[in-house]
Amino acid sequence: MEFVSEKMNRDLAVTILNWKYDTPYDFYNNDVSEESIEELLNEGYRAVVDEAGSLTGFYCTGPSAQVPAGRAEGVYRETAIDIGIGMAPEMTGKGYGYLFFSFVLEELECSRQNHPLRLTVANFNKRAIKLYENIGFRKESELKTLTNDFITMVKR
Repeated sequence: MEFVSEKMNRDLAVTILNWKYDTPYDFYNNDVSEESIEELLNEGYRAVVDEAGSLTGFYCTGPSAQVPAGRAEGVYRETAIDIGIGMAPEMTGKGYGYLFFSFVLEELECSRQNHPLRLTVANFNKRAIKLYENIGFRKESELKTLTNDFITMVKR
């Protein structure tokens, strides 16, 4: 499967915000609102499509990839490139994660400039944590919020 990233547009943003995941991954479900659409359009998000042009996922970098409570807790003090990703629900749990995330990392390699890569993942998401470990990320810190526990993982 081949992937291409493209600038996020309103239609893609609305499609992503309408994605519905099964329990326990329904934590990642969103509501469609003007505010959430604007975030996807203006905060460093990129859409990822396959060779047929079908939307397969997205990624973002910078503050959009951080859990806001983590900034207050100081888990993002070290300079790093923060990454957030999301895959279409119909693709999750089917072995596409490695290809998808490897593509995202390749896309970001030119802007990395020897900075470590960092991501924040919900602690319950063992499937994603295993993927990240297989790609070389290691647990760095823990973060508790009112709704969930998270870990940050870093690849140097």
